[in-house]
Amino acid sequence: MPTLPAASLVDVDGHAVEFVRAGTGVPTVVLINGSGGPLAGWMRVFDGIAARTTTLSYNRLGVGRSARPATAQTAAEMVASLRRLLAALQLAPPYVLVGHSFGGLVANLYARLHPADVVGVVLLEATAPQDLTALKAHENALQKGLAWLMRRLAPPQRWHETEHTARSAADLAAAPPFPAVPLRVVTGTKPAMAWATKPALLQARATHQRGLVALSPLGRQVLADSSGHFPQLSEPERVVKAVLELVDAGQRVLAPAS
Repeated sequence: MPTLPAASLVDVDGHAVEFVRAGTGVPTVVLINGSGGPLAGWMRVFDGIAARTTTLSYNRLGVGRSARPATAQTAAEMVASLRRLLAALQLAPPYVLVGHSFGGLVANLYARLHPADVVGVVLLEATAPQDLTALKAHENALQKGLAWLMRRLAPPQRWHETEHTARSAADLAAAPPFPAVPLRVVTGTKPAMAWATKPALLQARATHQRGLVALSPLGRQVLADSSGHFPQLSEPERVVKAVLELVDAGQRVLAPAS
């Protein structure tokens, strides 16, 4: 079973942040977890990417050994936190951002706010801004019941990112357009509990995924036909290939003219 290199802690403005860093070269690949997702979620793709370039994964505040957040974790705040981490680790741009699930919002907004720092983005089963507002309308009774039960069993923290999705949607809506950088949208074609999900919800999410592709004229969708929500675990080779394609594209842009 693949494992990540040993994680470390760094102080970022008085808050401990847990991270794993390996590899050398540019552009730096930044792996951005889904909501509540631990570093271990990257274990099957990390080495393949780090073999080619500098690679960073980290736990956002409130996850793993990272400190608990003391402010609302909106998309804008998570982008600012990531920038502070990159500065603390002295990892200068350019970056290829890889955002899984809710982390896709962070990658999406980062690229819009700081386009000069970004040479490529991979949105991996990523949350689209429209998902934050539109999908709940299509949930069935079972899904609503499970969500209610989870909140009762594990009440979310006051500042947790899932408690501030309206503000995150507003952050994206107010941001500049997505830059014209290479973009890969990796979409699993086997969603969990599809049998118990309203067709309208599946159709809405598929539409939103295509909308992510259209963010950039250099966007392309990659269908992960053997995957649900975690292609980095079920089809790691496909994910590594998508990431390294953008690393190669970034290196061509950065290469000095001969």
